Amino acid sequence: MTYDEQLLWKQEKQRKILLKMMKRLDPADTFPSDLSFPLLPIVASPVRDGYRNKSFFSVNRGVDGNQKTVGFLVGTERQKNLICVNGGHLLNMPSTHNVVARCYEDFIRASPLSSCILFIDGGHWRELVIRTNQSGHTMAIVYFHPQSLTPDEIGIHKTALVEYFTQGPGSICQLDSLYFQETPMTRCSHKQSPYQLLHGQPHIYEEVLGFKFRISPDSFFQVNQGAAEALYRAIAELNRDSVGGTLLDVCCGTGAVSISLSRQMDRVIGIELIEQAVEDAKYNAALNGVHNCEFIAGKAEVVLPNLMSGLHSHDALTAIVNPSRAGLHYRVVRALRNHRGIKRLIYVSCKPDGEAMRNFYELCCRSALIKGVTGKAFRPTVAVPVDLFPHTSDCELVIVFER
Repeated sequence: MTYDEQLLWKQEKQRKILLKMMKRLDPADTFPSDLSFPLLPIVASPVRDGYRNKSFFSVNRGVDGNQKTVGFLVGTERQKNLICVNGGHLLNMPSTHNVVARCYEDFIRASPLSSCILFIDGGHWRELVIRTNQSGHTMAIVYFHPQSLTPDEIGIHKTALVEYFTQGPGSICQLDSLYFQETPMTRCSHKQSPYQLLHGQPHIYEEVLGFKFRISPDSFFQVNQGAAEALYRAIAELNRDSVGGTLLDVCCGTGAVSISLSRQMDRVIGIELIEQAVEDAKYNAALNGVHNCEFIAGKAEVVLPNLMSGLHSHDALTAIVNPSRAGLHYRVVRALRNHRGIKRLIYVSCKPDGEAMRNFYELCCRSALIKGVTGKAFRPTVAVPVDLFPHTSDCELVIVFER
């Protein structure tokens, strides 16, 4: 399938998702044949191969049975066919990421410690995350289960890891940053278990639309830098009628949307769960000389209702939400709907046919259908897909809701 054919297929997929949304909003319309609002042509990614700036590698049993195989999981544990395969054939993966993954595999295979397979066999070596930027800088984050090892015992293996990547065969990776996180949990924050910088610089930097952004180990940043610029341009164009006033950026990450739109707005308020990302957002605003942005750390469902009570209904308010695949908490939707000052809401979703569909319904249904909602319903007015993920079936969808 050519790239143009991929775009046509993705455009049609997004149209079907939006038709599904309309059907849920109006069950009486049994077979909606067309959209009641425009779906703009899909925005193509300016780069199609090797675009990922972040890759997550698992450690598990390989095709040859070796339980210290680094790659991507295929199959399911329930069907007993889960294996780890090399990702060198993937077109969206830069060669740098595969080189680091292969070096990490060689290192753990030579290590006396076993790998941690789905937290059931008492092993230690776990996932590997690689982050890179357009300048060629590389950050590697190694995840490790301490089990019953003492800090001194863990220190021996951390030293071996550093020596391997700085003086041994792994030095070909030329890592700019090497991080280590030890935790018995599948996922945890920097606050729960700090990322330990074992070698190099604490951050890498990326430039988007002329702004420079600092990236930490656990900060969210779009995986396709070139397409991210296209996405932020599209959002700025959709926000053109809301220039001035206050922008609420919910799930703001490291502040990329907030800062890129700061010139359009009088005031920008970003909310983000990950504390380190908020620190990065504050740093990024200062780094770029942006003084009308403020960032708040915390759960959006806790922060937003309290914040909204301090914003007057006559204020010119616009909201942009860019949640994870889990969508927005219902309290967030309720706070947004109940504030009469919000006339426009821009929803950015990487999986619009998932939990985001629930949010679309909550934003647009009659207030009587949702407990605690008194505000007037929104309605979708325009949508634009942006291809952040070439060679996959996924696409970023931006929908403007107004009332």
